[in-house]
Amino acid sequence: MFESKLPNLGTSIFSQMTALANQFEAINLSQGFPEFDAPELLKKQLNHYVLEGVNQYSPSSGVPRLQQQIAQLAKRKYAAEIDAAQQVTVTSGATEALFVAIQALVREGDEVIVFDPAYDSYQPAIELAGGKSVNIALHAPSYAIDWQTVAAAINSKTRAIIINTPHNPSGKTLKQHDINALKALVIKHDLYLISDEVYEHITFDQQPHLSVLRDNELFARSFVISSFGKTFHSTGWKMGYCIAPAALAVEFRKIHQYVTFSSFTPAQHALADMLEQQGEHVDELSEFYQQKRDVLSKALKDSRFTILPSEGTYFLLLDYSDVSDLNDVEFCQWLVEQAGVAAIPLSVFYQQPSNDKVIRLCFAKNDATLLQAAEILCQL
Repeated sequence: MFESKLPNLGTSIFSQMTALANQFEAINLSQGFPEFDAPELLKKQLNHYVLEGVNQYSPSSGVPRLQQQIAQLAKRKYAAEIDAAQQVTVTSGATEALFVAIQALVREGDEVIVFDPAYDSYQPAIELAGGKSVNIALHAPSYAIDWQTVAAAINSKTRAIIINTPHNPSGKTLKQHDINALKALVIKHDLYLISDEVYEHITFDQQPHLSVLRDNELFARSFVISSFGKTFHSTGWKMGYCIAPAALAVEFRKIHQYVTFSSFTPAQHALADMLEQQGEHVDELSEFYQQKRDVLSKALKDSRFTILPSEGTYFLLLDYSDVSDLNDVEFCQWLVEQAGVAAIPLSVFYQQPSNDKVIRLCFAKNDATLLQAAEILCQL
């Protein structure tokens, strides 16, 4: 009998719901991928570099031109002084970067604080490193962090905290008082921080993204993870990066080189061109996605769902308490099979299932798709 290292894991909820959406020909607002395509320049330059023969290994830490563009972006957005060669590592998606950061940090018996609902890759990576995730549950409608609860969870085994802002799946963003409380705990207890910032350029209502890169003391103990897939509507390219202090980047790169060694070379060159020639795309993302959030929210305002605030990401949460007594997993299955709309149940993002009756919709879709889905949901 083969003994699994992850005996409690099965197929991800994203794969399950997308398969159901395909089976029942439902509108798929479950998995978080854009319905629209990547920018034309990005596709054109990818094709250019492939045809030019730029198809061999790149340096393990990344194409230097792209590293430089990433460092310049961090300076422009967050006033951060980043050494491109020493602190920027290009990865095969943000999930790889998260995995590598966790493997670099976590030792046998270490504990890592995670906030539920949490992206589903954190806990398996922690367990594979021999650690234990200490999950602190956040709840609707605010999903606010109680920092006294966090302080009480820290002990001699605590190695790191993982934050995610803007937060998937809640759409919550950390505020300055959160950053201040986090920093105090990290410094007091000599902890490390993994900051998952893949939706960093998608914040709403003129609220800034409070990147860890803005705070030198906090950044000194941090791995900051970003995603080109989210920024440039190209999730299938699996391109991301990690910015870390030089000493932490050395440890990160030791593991990265034995996970993927290097990432897709022509895409790295195309991304460097995109950042250099059309950097305004990054600045326009918030307005672009806020419009889509508002289209879906407005279309649902007369429904029986309660719309929860979305401060960032491209997700909207709905409380369905007035629609059904089913638990959220059963409700999402009913919704896709009987109503023709695929959503994600929030309880799957918790270590201990939540009783909140909340589902997640992805609004990275064309307006026509959002309106069609809303019309169905308003009839329930």
